[in-house]
Amino acid sequence: MTTPRPEPHIAVATAKSVRLGVLLAAVGGFLDAYTFITRGGVFAGAQTGNVVLLGVDVAGGRWVEALAFLPPLAAFVLGVATAEFIALPAVAKIVRRPVRAVLVFEILVVLVVGFLPATVPAAVVSVILAHVAGVQVTTFRVLVDSPYNTTMTTGNLRSMAMAAFHRVVEHDLEAGTRARRFGAVISGFFGGALLGAVAVELFGLRAIWVVALMLTIALALFVFDERSPRPRSPKH
Repeated sequence: MTTPRPEPHIAVATAKSVRLGVLLAAVGGFLDAYTFITRGGVFAGAQTGNVVLLGVDVAGGRWVEALAFLPPLAAFVLGVATAEFIALPAVAKIVRRPVRAVLVFEILVVLVVGFLPATVPAAVVSVILAHVAGVQVTTFRVLVDSPYNTTMTTGNLRSMAMAAFHRVVEHDLEAGTRARRFGAVISGFFGGALLGAVAVELFGLRAIWVVALMLTIALALFVFDERSPRPRSPKH
């Protein structure tokens, strides 16, 4: 007797769930803290910060320093393209579980990065992790029923503020729920950045392996939800 394949909506619900969103936001915050502290003050996912720092260096005539911000920007764009490629129907026939494939890809990459010695140029590591961030932010972009971001927090902060406004002014209960969801994701990002800074202090360059553990937990959520007999909703 063959085991029936899990229904697709289970994986979709997990991918949009608040718990996964908080966990991936923590990953995003950790990666930014890690690359900023250990790899030359460059952000892995917060490309807005990289663009600002690029502009500051250009304005100051520091052309060599400015060039350091271009590779992460390009790698992030390539990461977005990679995620879109994986989502193509033709590729989906080969990669049957693209969301899990992305998580496995991220885990393998951060494990490899943790083995890289300090002699490896910071630009190499920042490019690798910026690509990972681009893949993640493109693959996971819906929180229950709202667009969100797992690698930067400005848009999430705006969404939380808007939802909180409608909850207070219009007494919209659903808006209050959305505000709490985004608040949880923002807290996850902050917590990830805090954890990243502490982990770097304790473990140095190997601190990136904490991200591998976090992503493994994220991957386990899909397996758990498939095996759970109760119906799953993305609202938790």
